[in-house]
Amino acid sequence: MLQKVKVTSFNLLLVLFSIITVFPFVWMLVSSFKTNSEIVKIGGSFWPEHFNFSNYIKVQENFQFMTMFLNTLIIATVITACVIYTSSIIGFVLAKYKFKGRDQLFGLILGTMMIPWAVTIIPKYDMMEKFGWMDSYAALIIPSLVSGFGIYVLRQNIMSIPDEVIEAARIDGASEFYIFHRIIFPMSRNAISSVAIFQFLWVWEDYLWPYLVINTESKQLIAVGLAMFNGQYSTDYGGLFAATAISIIPVIIVYIMFQKRFIEGIAGASVKG
Repeated sequence: MLQKVKVTSFNLLLVLFSIITVFPFVWMLVSSFKTNSEIVKIGGSFWPEHFNFSNYIKVQENFQFMTMFLNTLIIATVITACVIYTSSIIGFVLAKYKFKGRDQLFGLILGTMMIPWAVTIIPKYDMMEKFGWMDSYAALIIPSLVSGFGIYVLRQNIMSIPDEVIEAARIDGASEFYIFHRIIFPMSRNAISSVAIFQFLWVWEDYLWPYLVINTESKQLIAVGLAMFNGQYSTDYGGLFAATAISIIPVIIVYIMFQKRFIEGIAGASVKG
C-alpha cells in the first residue's frame, strides 16, 4: 500500500511539473490567435474572444520570415549532419585506437566544453574577419563542424562496443572505413540520435553568433528575425507568437524522428549504470 502511495505521489508530481513546463508554450500558442490589445489586456481571458488568423497571414510583412526559416533549416541540417559524422569518427578513434597522447587529447576536448562560450566570441569573430568570411554562411557552418559534446557522447558509446566485433571484421579483411561505416556507425544510432536532437536545437535557437557575423537580412537566421518584432516603442506580440509557433515546428519534427532511439539510449545508459 505504501509503495502505491509513493508511486501515485511521484506520478502526480511529474504531471504537475509537466503542466508547469508546457503551460507557457500553450499560452503562447493560444495568444498567437489574439489581437495585441487582447494579449496586453489586464485580466483578459485565457482563450481569445475570436480566433484571429491575421497574425499568421501577416507574419511575412515584418521581415523575410520564410527566407530566414529556410536559411535556418538548411544551416541547422548541414551542421547537425557534419557534427554527427565528425563526432562519430573522432569518437571511434579515441575509443578504439591506442596511440601516444590519446587520453591527453580527449582531456583537451573535454576542456573545451568547460570554457564559457562567450569567452570564444571575440577570437572567433576576429578569425572570421581575417578569413573574409563575414556575412557568409561559412562563418556559421565551419566553426561548428566539430562538437566537443558530440565527441564525448559518441566516444563513450563506442567504448561499450566489444573489441571482438571489430577484430573479427579485421580478420575477415574489412578496412577501417568499412568497420566504421558498417559496424560502428549503425551500432551508435542511439547516441547519434541524442547528439542530433541537441545539436539541431542549439543551432536553431542560436541568436548571438548569427547576429554578429551576418549583416544581410536575406541571409539571416530565424532567431534574429524574431527579434525584429520588437519595435522602438511597441512589440507586435501577436506576430511574434505566431512566428515563434511556426519556427518550432522543425524542432518538434526532429525530436519525433529521433525520440525512440533517444529514449532507448537513456534507458540503456541507466541499465548500464
